[in-house]
Amino acid sequence: MSAPLAQDGLPAHLVFGRVHANAGGDGTSEPRENAPVSIEWLLKRNCSLSPRQLLAVYASLCVISLGIATYFWLNGATLVMPFAWVELLAVGAALLFYARHAADQECIALQPGRLTVEHLSGGHVERAEFLPDWVRVEPRDDDRSLIELSGQGRMIAVGRYVRPELRRALAEEFRVALRQWPARGRWPGGVVGDAA
Repeated sequence: MSAPLAQDGLPAHLVFGRVHANAGGDGTSEPRENAPVSIEWLLKRNCSLSPRQLLAVYASLCVISLGIATYFWLNGATLVMPFAWVELLAVGAALLFYARHAADQECIALQPGRLTVEHLSGGHVERAEFLPDWVRVEPRDDDRSLIELSGQGRMIAVGRYVRPELRRALAEEFRVALRQWPARGRWPGGVVGDAA
C-alpha cells in the first residue's frame, strides 16, 4: 500500500509529517526550486496544561489552601496548618512529576543524507542518526506496537505519543517517505505540503 505521489515525487498528503523547504541563498525565506527539503515528524505528548499553566494553578491552590488553613489556625484549630502544608507538598510533588514529562516528544527529521531521531523524555534525550537508504521500519510486535527504526547496528522505537490504532499509518508514512527520498533531498519543480 503506497501513498499517492504529487508531481514532484513527495507524498501527496502527509498526515503526521511536515515538509520544510530550506530558504534560498538570496536572503529571503522563500523556498526556491531545487532547494533542499526536509520532512519532519514531531510527535508530542497530549497535555492539557503547559508547565506554566500548571504553575499558575498550583500557586492559586496554595493561596486558597493556606488562606483557609490560616483562618482555622487563627481560630484555634492549630492542626489544620500542618496538614495543609503536607497536602500542598504532596500535590506539588505530583505536579512536578507531571510537569517534568509534559514536554516529552519524539522528533524524526528526514534530511539530505540522514534520518535523525530524537526522543526527549523528562529532560533526557536519546538520539540516533541513520542513512535513509539503510533504515528498516517495522512494528516491534504487531501493528499496534511501537515502530522500530533500525539500521547500521542501531535501533530506536518511536510512536509513543501516537494512538496505537494510528501507528500502522505512521509506519507506512515513514516507509513511503524513505522509499521516495532522493539522494540529495531535492525535488525538481518546487515543494508541496507545508513548506516553511
